[in-house]
Amino acid sequence: MSITSSHIQPCLWFDDTLEEAARFYTGIFPNSSIGHLSRYAEGGPGEPGSVMAGEFTLDGMTFRGINGGPAFPFTEAVSFSVTCRDQSEVDYYWDSLVDGGQESVCGWLKDRYGLSWQIVPARLYELVTDPDPVRAGAATKAMLGMRRIIVAELEAAADAAGRPHTPG
Repeated sequence: MSITSSHIQPCLWFDDTLEEAARFYTGIFPNSSIGHLSRYAEGGPGEPGSVMAGEFTLDGMTFRGINGGPAFPFTEAVSFSVTCRDQSEVDYYWDSLVDGGQESVCGWLKDRYGLSWQIVPARLYELVTDPDPVRAGAATKAMLGMRRIIVAELEAAADAAGRPHTPG
């Protein structure tokens, strides 16, 4: 493999679950695949044949990963945000990624590998930046009380607080 130009690429540190995680993620996102996986040879430091490092692509974005051991687990200090078109997309990504993981608040979750995700409907951005500060504040307050973001509840809160917004 040769790199023809400079680019930024996330690299994720897994304990020893890189291959399993790559299969999990590529099964969720469209336009995804597992690329090259480097395996340890005799002489280690890992078990011969086990995955040392590799690449996988999620919806066109390539990630590198390493099986570096338990020294550096994921934290919420880094997360990946998935902007969704509608509630059905929010529900799909939320249900898929939280399976075996843990719900958090405001559209955040941790997956089964401890990686944090933000599952965010595009409508949330529209509502919390509404030119009417009363509507924007009501939508923000509603979001702060949610785990999974529910678009209809955000819209209802904004509409109850101010003049209903007419897309235009």
